[in-house]
Amino acid sequence: MQLDERDTDRIIEMAWEDRTPFDAIESQFGLSEKEVIVMMRREMKPSSFRRWRKRVSGRTTKHRKMSPNTGLRFKCSRQKHISGNKVT
Repeated sequence: MQLDERDTDRIIEMAWEDRTPFDAIESQFGLSEKEVIVMMRREMKPSSFRRWRKRVSGRTTKHRKMSPNTGLRFKCSRQKHISGNKVT
């Protein structure tokens, strides 16, 4: 999958957000958690990547299956309405 710079920036932003689960990234951009990790490793400095991995590892809000609030979905105030299609 070829992503433009805008999509890549948005995925990185969503990955850093504490309450945006990897499932939301997958549904919007079609990238699995493993693919997001590969992207973050490629796009970030090594120290920033290590800090991010430490931050999200085991975090229940990043993994919908582990989250006690599975019915709730956080939406960033800067995020446009998503209707199942990729935001353009």
